[in-house]
Amino acid sequence: MIRLLNVAAIAALIGSAIYAYSIKYQTIFYAEEIVKLQHDIQMQKHAIGLLRADFAHLSRPERISVLTDRFLNMQEPGAMQIVPINALPEKLANDDLIARKLEALGLAAPTNTPRDASDNDPTTPSAKPR
Repeated sequence: MIRLLNVAAIAALIGSAIYAYSIKYQTIFYAEEIVKLQHDIQMQKHAIGLLRADFAHLSRPERISVLTDRFLNMQEPGAMQIVPINALPEKLANDDLIARKLEALGLAAPTNTPRDASDNDPTTPSAKPR
């Protein structure tokens, strides 16, 4: 009986040593992963800084004005091109093109759900004219 307990204790000791060994190497692996990810984050932050500097350099107003003068044939607006607000056309009404298409196809009527097909009460609300 005592010999069996000794064997069980030794087996438990070996099992716990193997478990501690595996935990140690998992910890080392995850620590290396953390270092790699932190390095990647620093590289990405550096790249973002370079891109921001590039963008700031490329979007300078004096550079943009030189490029617009060179590539766009823009001219100063003339006096005849400026009109008062009341000369502009009025905004069109918001037209529901989908509802109009459904009405043209005959699909705008309310429908019954398949579960309640025997019910005469429509479950889908009808479209209200605008």
